[in-house]
Amino acid sequence: MTVRRLGAGLVAAALITPALAACASNGTGTAGSTATPTVTASGAASPTGAPVAGDAKQALLDSTKEISTGNFRFALTGVGSTVEGQVHQPSQSAAMKIAIGGPSSDLAMKLDVIHFKPDSWVKLELSGSTANSLPEIKQLNLGKYQHLDQARIKGNRNLGFDFDKVDPAGSAVLTQGITEVRSTGTGAYAGTIDVTKAAEAGSLNAATIAALGTQAKTVPFTAKVDPQGRLSELVLQLPAAGQTAAQEITMTYSDYGAATAAQKPPADQVVEAPAELYNLFN
Repeated sequence: MTVRRLGAGLVAAALITPALAACASNGTGTAGSTATPTVTASGAASPTGAPVAGDAKQALLDSTKEISTGNFRFALTGVGSTVEGQVHQPSQSAAMKIAIGGPSSDLAMKLDVIHFKPDSWVKLELSGSTANSLPEIKQLNLGKYQHLDQARIKGNRNLGFDFDKVDPAGSAVLTQGITEVRSTGTGAYAGTIDVTKAAEAGSLNAATIAALGTQAKTVPFTAKVDPQGRLSELVLQLPAAGQTAAQEITMTYSDYGAATAAQKPPADQVVEAPAELYNLFN
């Protein structure tokens, strides 16, 4: 197995990316309420009851607006992959920690990624029996931060970060796809999302969406907003598809307006990234 094939297989299995984003959820599961009527995306009530006060979909669309200011902490978990980090647009910086696979995996990856415009660094750890059998990995498991050439990671959603699109999970894109939604309590919602147009969200990849087939148009979700109406949790409940079991992808947001600037790695802990690193993610 080459380093290039290793990277393609590992990252594709993750469903999530650093520009993509585990982290413990900021809250418990959404409480259900079977008595609450279903509301269509337009806000009209279903035949099961009278309209819910206000427009539930609009509330969720509005809940993502604060994310665009780029000052928050976030977490993303799903399919054995976890990401947690912070975005601080005022300093043009972001930091995140990614884990793909666990201790029992034949192949597992951990990344500590720091962006401080115009620079980026990544500390990489590959482990497991497969990784240990590849001599190329020794050049990457350095225990140091590897400085990245911006020209070589431009457009790379695994290593790069777009400060014009500051949400690693793409919740604004996902909420645009809501097809049905109902309020299930104070600041709590549930419904369905058409994720066929959400490949750019960052929390789902195109292969996963394709595997869902027609189910992709009605993926169940739950959501929570904080007392200020800002999104605090979004959970996609992906149904089983082919050989893939049903699973959840959970996104959480916190510390709106209170995140801090990322810390640049100490100079004595930095080396230039070798070609093998770029090959791993391209």
